Amino acid sequence: MQQKPTRARILDAAHELMLTLGLSRATTKEIAKTAGCSEAALYKHFASKEELFVSVLQERLPRLNPRLRQLIEEPGERSVEENLVEIARLATHFYAESFPIGASLYADPKLKRRHEDSMRALGTGPHMPIEALDAYLRTERDAGRIAPDADTFAAASLLMGACAQRSFAYDATVAEQPPQPVEEFAAALARTLLKGISS
Repeated sequence: MQQKPTRARILDAAHELMLTLGLSRATTKEIAKTAGCSEAALYKHFASKEELFVSVLQERLPRLNPRLRQLIEEPGERSVEENLVEIARLATHFYAESFPIGASLYADPKLKRRHEDSMRALGTGPHMPIEALDAYLRTERDAGRIAPDADTFAAASLLMGACAQRSFAYDATVAEQPPQPVEEFAAALARTLLKGISS
């Protein structure tokens, strides 16, 4: 059986170690070892650990931002409610997988600051899904499919915040389960939010 390309093995190893050890403890040395390559080979593909982290988020977790960009370009294909349900479902899965990776940053203020500086330099960060959803909702507002006075940024913040909070409150490692399955949660969240911004 043919071995995966080095870059793919590095991403797989980084994803696995960042999930199990957290971002701060998953060193590039350990990632390279798990991927079966040298640390020098890792740096041929990724300029920094932060770039590797962003690549893991973009290539190994649910594809939230690309779907949001697609909705901005083609907003009218389905109803606003259907789109919000899909976004809530994707965001819930995205935050459930990304929260365990990034949570360790909050234990080390210096590392968190360095990481935030790197995210800004790479033109990305946790604000991106909110801004993308805000942009999508503005297209729907301009098309008259939601209220003309709807606060789209507040609505985007509420939806993304609820999805992130669900992941924070119901960590997969605890026995207690969320009160609703993801599909029910996403539908209820979208329906409730839409009541506040409908025309």
